[in-house]
Amino acid sequence: MINLNLNLLDQYVPNNFVRALIILVGLFIVLRATVFVIERVVLKLASKTKTDLDDLIIQKSSKPITTIIFFVGLRFALEEIILNEATKEIVFKITSSLIVVTVIYLAYAILSLILIRGWKRFNKNGKSNSNIEGLVRGTMKVVLFIVCFLYVLNYWGVEIGPVLTGLGIGGIAVALALQSSLSNLFGGVSVIFDKTIRVGDLISLDDGTKGTVMHVGLRSTQIKTADEEMVIIPNGKLADSKIKNVTLPEPLVRVVIPFSVAYGNDVNKIKKIVLEEIKQVKHLVNEPKPSIMFKEMGDSALKFEAYIFIDSYDNKLSVVDEANTRIYNLLRKNKIEIPYSKMDIYMKK
Repeated sequence: MINLNLNLLDQYVPNNFVRALIILVGLFIVLRATVFVIERVVLKLASKTKTDLDDLIIQKSSKPITTIIFFVGLRFALEEIILNEATKEIVFKITSSLIVVTVIYLAYAILSLILIRGWKRFNKNGKSNSNIEGLVRGTMKVVLFIVCFLYVLNYWGVEIGPVLTGLGIGGIAVALALQSSLSNLFGGVSVIFDKTIRVGDLISLDDGTKGTVMHVGLRSTQIKTADEEMVIIPNGKLADSKIKNVTLPEPLVRVVIPFSVAYGNDVNKIKKIVLEEIKQVKHLVNEPKPSIMFKEMGDSALKFEAYIFIDSYDNKLSVVDEANTRIYNLLRKNKIEIPYSKMDIYMKK
């Protein structure tokens, strides 16, 4: 049908360039209109589904498909201008290569949407993770680029066997040269997928570094300390470190408040009145409930510890301040002696 129409066009439009322009514009309009109708129909059907994945795929596919249509029209149009067979073959290979590249990009756009959406459904909390999404997209870009590169080389008649061998040898050399960087890269991958730490977690490392995780990248992790300083740790070192994550498995934090009273006081009374007082401290959680423990009969005092659980580590300093203030004022109000360290010395005659 296309050949018949082109033959009729040759009869009525003798100029090669005009015919090429008519073919390019005509094919583009016809094919784009066809795709537009198909998109409308598919979108109408997609609106009845529960997920918006199909709508996103159609939106992402629109521009690559338009580009493919343009290259197809350009290929047919160039047949009217280029008469030399050798030149025509080269031009056709170029346009075909561009079509292949566009198709690979379209596959990348669709697969990345599907994989990211699948990860979100697999992840129970349903939250987005920019680090994992970036890792998936970056890996897919590299893989699809290699596939596209090798396919185009093969299409142009280049033997890809020696190329693959060269890439393998080059890959080994690069891996040896970038051993430290690759260690950080794989360390970042393990941290991201193991969910050892997350942005916002308060962590403490075995080297004494302590702070809030601000960013987890593929190469390094940024931690903000209590002094408002940013510490950047390579992921290779982080993956090999012993990490204490205060936020996991729950954000609850136990606060221990030690206090002492003088000998001669009623232990049960002390426990009762202090327990009632610390129940009024802010940021307490319902469970576990506060408790008081009589820990030790010291050299010069009865030693107690109050245990309270709060909702977040961020409130720990204010809770310690409030609890200490309340206990001190309570003991002072009830005229309960708070002993200080002292030693009685007996002189033997």
